[in-house]
Amino acid sequence: MAEKKYYSEALQWCRSSAGIIVLGSFILMVMGTYFRGPYLLINTIVTGGMLALVSMGLALVFGVMNVGMFAHGEFFMLGTLVAFYASNFSRELLGSNPNALLVNLSPLIVILSAGLVGAIAGVIIEFLIFRPLRARNRDNWVMNTFLLTVGISIIMVNIHQLGFGTEFKGIIGHWSGRPFKLFSVFISRDRVFTLLLSLVIIAGFGGFMKFTRIGRAIRAVSQDETGAMMVGIGLPGILMFTMALSCGLASIAGASLLFMYPSYPTVGLEPLYMAWFVVILVGLGNITGALMGGFIVALFKILTVEFIGAGWEFVIPTIFIMIILVFKPNGIFGSEVRGLLDQ
Repeated sequence: MAEKKYYSEALQWCRSSAGIIVLGSFILMVMGTYFRGPYLLINTIVTGGMLALVSMGLALVFGVMNVGMFAHGEFFMLGTLVAFYASNFSRELLGSNPNALLVNLSPLIVILSAGLVGAIAGVIIEFLIFRPLRARNRDNWVMNTFLLTVGISIIMVNIHQLGFGTEFKGIIGHWSGRPFKLFSVFISRDRVFTLLLSLVIIAGFGGFMKFTRIGRAIRAVSQDETGAMMVGIGLPGILMFTMALSCGLASIAGASLLFMYPSYPTVGLEPLYMAWFVVILVGLGNITGALMGGFIVALFKILTVEFIGAGWEFVIPTIFIMIILVFKPNGIFGSEVRGLLDQ
């Protein structure tokens, strides 16, 4: 009986609009791989994994705090900047004291350090900006936070430009060594380890949200803020931790992809656009949907570049999302966003 029930639910989901879009995307990926080669599949998986990290952080802060974080790309930029200087420092340090274990572990330490810096920056802006606003005025909350995050974005871009210059600051790769070979395609070590890191973080994030006390508290606040406070959940601490987690995920993504996205003041614009494509497509605040949506949007971006041209990489995904929203205004997974009266 249980197996028939699960089979029936799976069949019903496949017939739904979300199932059709997901299955259609899978078919497109298979066809694109057939006509262009396995590297298209590999690029989709690697790019989708990192985009999922950025999108999950964006969906998290929107779903829990109702903050449309338009400075999310700047935390991606912060991750690239920290990773660049930390990577150079580690290379100089290990150059004079070579150690095989530290050479292989240092990129991971660099990436996690960038994530820690991003999380600390998230704590700072929550404490200095959003908490005072929340205490003084909850009217027009969404519009006020939109203006604040745009201001934060402008400030962070200008700090980068004035303090660190406008030149591109990148690296050849975090990990050195010969590339791996898979299906007659050579894959750099950075792409492989970046994919593995993203999968580990996504799995850890899911386990954290489901099984830990803080994760359950975050989910409770996202569902009913007033009810969460009534059962003793400390709202200020949860909101601060949420902002730190969101910004930290974006910074980890930026640090991991430094070999693809060298650090410069506006490097976060593309990840920001793509992350908003994802959260709008799957439903604002839908963290689980953002995981799947990251791979879908990455696939459409790569297919567009491959078959149409690089100049269309934002046009086609935008048209696709507009068509979906005409029929599914709440996104393909039907997410509802908490109103201002429910905050």
